Amino acid sequence: MGLKRGSCCREMSDGTMRRQVLLFISVLSLGSVLGQVSYSIPEEMAKGSLVGNIAQDLGLDVKRLKSGKARIYTGDSAEYIELNKERGVLTVKERIDREALCGRMTPCALHFQIILENPMEFYSITVEVTDVNDNAPIFKRSEMKFKISESAITGAIFVLEQAMDQDVGVNGLQSYSLKPTDNFVLKVQSQADGGKMVEMVLQKPLDREKQDHLSLVLTAIDGGEPQLTGTVQIHISVLDVNDNAPVFTQKIYKSTLRENSPVGTLIMTISASDSDEGSNGKITYSILNSNDDMSELFEMNGETGEVRLIGNTDYEKTRQYQIHVQASDEGGLTDSCKIMVEIFDTNDNTPAINVMSKSSVVAEDIQPGTVVTMINVQDPDSGENGKVQCSINDNIPFIITSTSNNFFSLVTDSDLDRERDSEYNISVTCSDEGVPSLSSSVTLTLQISDVNDNAPVFERSSYEAYIVENNTPGLSVFTVKARDADWNQNARVSYILEDSSINGVSASSYVSVSADSGVIHAVRSFDYEQIKDFHFRVKAQDGGSPPLSSNVTVKIMIQDQNDNAPQVLYPVQTGGSLVAEIVPRSADVGYLVTKVVAVDVDSGQNAWLSYKLQKATDRALFEVGLQNGEIRTIRQVTDKDVVKQRLTVVVEDNGQPSRSATVNVNVAVADSFPEVLSEFTDFTHDKEYNDNLTFYLVLALAVVSFLFITCLVVIISVKIYRWRQSRILYHSNLPVIPYYPPRYSDTLGTGTLQHVYNYEVCRTTDSRKSDCKFGTVGSQNVLIMDPSSTGTMQRIQSEKSILDEPDSPIEVSDFPHLKMSTRTMGRQVLLFISILSLSSVLGQVSYSIPEEMVKGALIGNIAQDLGLDVKRLKTGKASIYTGDGAEYIELNKERGVLLVKERIDREALCGETTPCALHFQMILENPMEFYTVTIEIMDINDNPPTFERGEIKYEISESALAGARFAMEKAIDDDVGVNGLHSYTLKPTDNFILKTINRGDGSKNVEMVLQKQLDREKHEHISLVLTAVDGGDPQLSGTMQILITVLDANDNAPICSKPEYKASVTENAPRGTVITTVSATDIDKDNNGKVTYMIPKSGAASLFQIDIDNGVLTLTGNIDYEKRKFYELDVQVADQGGLRADACKVIVEVLDANDNKPSINVMSKSNSISENVKLGTVVTMLNIQDPDSNDNGKVQCVIDENIPFAMKSTTNNFFTVVTDSELDRERASEYNISVTCSDEGVPSLSSSVTLTLQISDVNDNAPVFERSSYEAYIVENNTPGLSVFTVNARDADWNQNARVSYILEDSSVNGVPVSSYVSVSADSGVIHAVRSFDYEQIKDFQFLVKAQDGGSPPLSSNVSVKIMIQDQNDNGPQVLYPVQTGGSLVAEMVPRSADVGYLVTKVVAVDVDSGQNAWLSYKLQKATDRALFEVGLQNGEIRTIRQVTDKDAVKQRLTVVVEDNGQPSRSATVNVNVAVADSFPEVLSEFTDFTHDKEYNDNLTFYLVLALAVVSFLFITCLVVIISVKIYRWRQSRILYHSNLPVIPYYPPRYSDTLGTGTLQHVYNYEVCRTTDSRKSDCKFGTVGSQNVLIMDPSSTGTMQRIQSEKSILDEPDSPIEVRYIKPNPVV
Repeated sequence: MGLKRGSCCREMSDGTMRRQVLLFISVLSLGSVLGQVSYSIPEEMAKGSLVGNIAQDLGLDVKRLKSGKARIYTGDSAEYIELNKERGVLTVKERIDREALCGRMTPCALHFQIILENPMEFYSITVEVTDVNDNAPIFKRSEMKFKISESAITGAIFVLEQAMDQDVGVNGLQSYSLKPTDNFVLKVQSQADGGKMVEMVLQKPLDREKQDHLSLVLTAIDGGEPQLTGTVQIHISVLDVNDNAPVFTQKIYKSTLRENSPVGTLIMTISASDSDEGSNGKITYSILNSNDDMSELFEMNGETGEVRLIGNTDYEKTRQYQIHVQASDEGGLTDSCKIMVEIFDTNDNTPAINVMSKSSVVAEDIQPGTVVTMINVQDPDSGENGKVQCSINDNIPFIITSTSNNFFSLVTDSDLDRERDSEYNISVTCSDEGVPSLSSSVTLTLQISDVNDNAPVFERSSYEAYIVENNTPGLSVFTVKARDADWNQNARVSYILEDSSINGVSASSYVSVSADSGVIHAVRSFDYEQIKDFHFRVKAQDGGSPPLSSNVTVKIMIQDQNDNAPQVLYPVQTGGSLVAEIVPRSADVGYLVTKVVAVDVDSGQNAWLSYKLQKATDRALFEVGLQNGEIRTIRQVTDKDVVKQRLTVVVEDNGQPSRSATVNVNVAVADSFPEVLSEFTDFTHDKEYNDNLTFYLVLALAVVSFLFITCLVVIISVKIYRWRQSRILYHSNLPVIPYYPPRYSDTLGTGTLQHVYNYEVCRTTDSRKSDCKFGTVGSQNVLIMDPSSTGTMQRIQSEKSILDEPDSPIEVSDFPHLKMSTRTMGRQVLLFISILSLSSVLGQVSYSIPEEMVKGALIGNIAQDLGLDVKRLKTGKASIYTGDGAEYIELNKERGVLLVKERIDREALCGETTPCALHFQMILENPMEFYTVTIEIMDINDNPPTFERGEIKYEISESALAGARFAMEKAIDDDVGVNGLHSYTLKPTDNFILKTINRGDGSKNVEMVLQKQLDREKHEHISLVLTAVDGGDPQLSGTMQILITVLDANDNAPICSKPEYKASVTENAPRGTVITTVSATDIDKDNNGKVTYMIPKSGAASLFQIDIDNGVLTLTGNIDYEKRKFYELDVQVADQGGLRADACKVIVEVLDANDNKPSINVMSKSNSISENVKLGTVVTMLNIQDPDSNDNGKVQCVIDENIPFAMKSTTNNFFTVVTDSELDRERASEYNISVTCSDEGVPSLSSSVTLTLQISDVNDNAPVFERSSYEAYIVENNTPGLSVFTVNARDADWNQNARVSYILEDSSVNGVPVSSYVSVSADSGVIHAVRSFDYEQIKDFQFLVKAQDGGSPPLSSNVSVKIMIQDQNDNGPQVLYPVQTGGSLVAEMVPRSADVGYLVTKVVAVDVDSGQNAWLSYKLQKATDRALFEVGLQNGEIRTIRQVTDKDAVKQRLTVVVEDNGQPSRSATVNVNVAVADSFPEVLSEFTDFTHDKEYNDNLTFYLVLALAVVSFLFITCLVVIISVKIYRWRQSRILYHSNLPVIPYYPPRYSDTLGTGTLQHVYNYEVCRTTDSRKSDCKFGTVGSQNVLIMDPSSTGTMQRIQSEKSILDEPDSPIEVRYIKPNPVV
């Protein structure tokens, strides 16, 4: 409960309760303070408790409280007290908590006012609230924790957190107590502000080994009745001192590891223990090895002691590793141990294959068993892992044999054949016997050289070729091809035409053969009618020595061409024959009249004849059989049939193009011969026939002319259509592609090659890549179309076949065995010399030499030691082979001795390995011999012991105990044996001695042991020298400097430089303002001497912050002089060891600043006043408060200038705003009065408030029109009710006083009330026309409009309005002269002697409109002779414009148009009759029918007929064009997509039938049409007799199917497109 109430107190104290002292209420007028009463009550009184009888104490009647509407005003504070007006007493309204209301302020009082009205009175009431003991002392935290080092000295001070008690006086905090008191006592210091600072003092040293944690209880006690207390737990952790060194669990650790283990492999985990705690007991592990690659191979986790592999271990290089490890704590105390890591071998080396000798090329007739290659195989692994077996790939004529250890030879196993295999890639694989087995392989490339043992072989056993007769001499017929399996010159084939005769003529006169390419050319032009086929032989011969050859039979077959026309055998044509046949009149239908017999010397379809009746006297009587030529009757012969009948029969073959012959057959329809003779007397003359012929020729000429014109129109239409289609669909200029009939392919080929390709592209818009159609002759074997090619296929123009082009899309691999391998031989690590046979190792010799021998020094006589002659070394090309090692030794073949080639450093060569030896081989050839030589290298003392670092540094705490050990870095000596490292010495030995430990591997670990405790105050730094000595002669040594820094122990507490600091700060100073700096010193060093500063948490601590390191006190919150004038802060100082040895006090005085603006309170305010209010009227009353003091609290107020108001001060802090001059709402209807109040502080602060005052209106302004008078225009003939314009008047008054009404005042216009002309809208002032006005009747009128407001009484004004009527062109011109009468024929007469400009007459007209509507113009609309008269544009005068002549007609009619200038214009027409004559009788004789205008009507009829004819012609022409375009589109759609070919196919001369009905071979014809408007793709083809493979573009999505029936694929509307078709069986 105490904590809750204290919190509530703090929350309320931060509010606005403290500003209740001088706050007053708002009143309409200001009176004086009539009385003041004070009361005193305890806090926490119940709600409704009596405070006092305020009516009695103030001497007021209870009725006055009711009538004066008495009320309590507390400003913006909570109302704790309420007034009971019925009883006249004050009671408690809300529970009062003194701590929440006033905090620690005394005395605590409530200030409020009682307000009464009519008249205004107010009284000040003060209620003092006294304290009761309702809050116990509390600590902000329930526990406090301290960490104190066990080395803390007696008397160390530790400041404790103060308790908080919200009560004041005797009820507040009084004392503290601490239990238990074994190690600490309590010290309480009273402060100037009444507070108490409590400190805990160490009176007995701490011992962590006895007790590492202490628990105390601090109790705070107040002085109230009953007495209340609060407690807090104090937990003390005793910090350890570093007095124990780490100790390993083992001195030597052993582990095993397989070589090539992965990086990160855990080898083992070592551990050490330290009895200290915290950082003193934290152990760090590290590797001490510095002379080898331990740091690159192994990694030590400094925290866990895990040893992991980070490099690659190799059993072949090192079989065991010794790792020296050191454990150290944070205080510098150490221990060391050794880790022995043994490496296990794994099969990690693949056999190394070295090619010692290799033959690159061998002849194919080489003998079996010949050695081809010799290799040497090495595997550095040992045991089974190093044993190697070699093998080669199967199914090759070679085997591999092992001659001796690690030596293998490759020999031939059977006969070789270059034609079967021209090259061998022999893969030699060598595998060891490890688990898993490892292997290496090398590929040996062996070329087989050629021997001429193969004759050329033709691709076929015989050839057949076709050639069309009438060919051009030199035409390429086809190509014979022979291949020779041999190579190069042996495979070069030449072609020879063997001597033979054809029909007694040499074959060379028929054909020739190209010796290089085998192309057969026709020497002459062949005639199928003379020779149909012939045979000859071609021989193919290679270029070998001796040459080999073979031959082949070639058959050439001549293909017929339609080069002979049919010959008519019957009837025989003679000049004197008149009648060939007689048909009796009784002949029935089908009567055989005669038969036309014809023959064609061509063959095949070229000899197929058809008969047609070309012309006949009566076509309805006779017909000719299409196939047999029989002429028969097709109806019954009648008596009406003429006797003379002439038939013209055409005989036509089926060739392409076809040839024909014509025969005339005379037929007589008669029963007797004399009848025939009587009718055929003039048969030959045919007079009637000639007459008819002339008629039909004329008729045909006319028809052809018409058709020609029509054809021109159609062609132009089609051209325009095609041009538009190409522009719309393609937008490109594509080349003209010749049309190939849809079921034929080119088979002639007029070039020199046998292949003719037709390549047609119709895929997509602007495409350059598509499918192709082609035909081939029987010699074509393979055709592969490359779908990736983007070009087009063109006809071959040279003798070189497209198959021979390396980049051609048509590729055939003819010689795969000629591809040469470009791979080179593999690894050559242990390369030996080339030999033909291998012998065994003949000997071995060893030598021993010291290292560092000079270059050229003698090692030994190798020739003598091996028993060899020096000459053998020379002839055998003796050489030394050392593999991939450096050559330190060289052979002098002249002397037969071994010499030092390079300086030998044993340490660089073998390291620590003993013994150290060089191994190499000496090789001799012819025969092959090799010897093994071993040279042992002896060590000399040429390396002194060395330390990796010249100095080493240690940091050792002065609290380290005697016996503490520190591992030292070992020295390195590259020499071995007695020359290696022997012993160590250490100087001086005042504090440390040296301890050497011999390891099992012969190495020595050295440790430095503390024998005398260090004292930092005496010696902070110690320098030692460690010396390492070897055992060589002379003895060599190396030294290392040891630098020891003695670390300090925390044995001194910090002390403040002053017990009390004083500072001042201005209120509202910015955050971060430095107030003062607190300083303290600690004679310890580093962290032990580093002092930290802190402020215990309290209410004031939240406003200040002290830098923990430098003691700078800064402001972090907002301080307010009005709330608190000074602060006392307790600052505690401590070192890093936990010693809080001292505390000091900082007193901060707060200086007042002008930081409060004046507060403006509106006590009374009028929102609206009348504009006729009197001067000096009070408008608003203000009360101004400024909580600052002195000049900062003095306030002056001002208002805006140039307004009719003034600010007056009535009493202290009270101001009134009064009227200062007359008000006018029309000038200003509202005032925003800005009141600004400023204090006298520096700088001055001000506040302002804006008072809005409305001025109410008085009707003192009459309406005022926008203009003094109005003029408006209205066009005549307006519609009644038309809005003419608007009058507008404004009234400066407001609301009802400013509402304007418009009234039309009574007046008359031309004796008529003005209200019959116009009306006025009372609300809007819109003037409307009541009637339609006529400009010709009234042109303008005036009236008055009155504007009246809605005030009381109302005010008004009027204005004059003038309406002007605007003329409209509503009247046409009226012709006054000449007067138009029905009987008047002649108005005026012009003598023939009249000159130019003669005035004939004047047309007079008027227009009743005005202005430009009445402006008239005259125009001559029509005249008998326009070249004779003219009309004046403005005056209407008709005058002659030339001299009148005798040729001028007497009758002249003029039509004159009179037109006004209105919009739109109106006109009138007048006819003027003029007679050109000298006398009146002459006029009468000529003007009898003037009005009829016969000649004029005749001309009109002519033009109408002409127009009708032109329109008819254009109509017929349009019909022709439309029909032509329709027919063209229909034919296009039928040809491209839906057409059925005619019954008799069309066979062009260079195309063959693809339906299989003729005698020619079948040729593929593949056509694809894929256009933007296409819906189908047609495809048709026939099989070729010699066609083998056809591969089309696989990217197409359709499928092509073979034609299995006579039905064309074109007849299928939805036929798919074949993409791939293969016919494997050729047809001969």
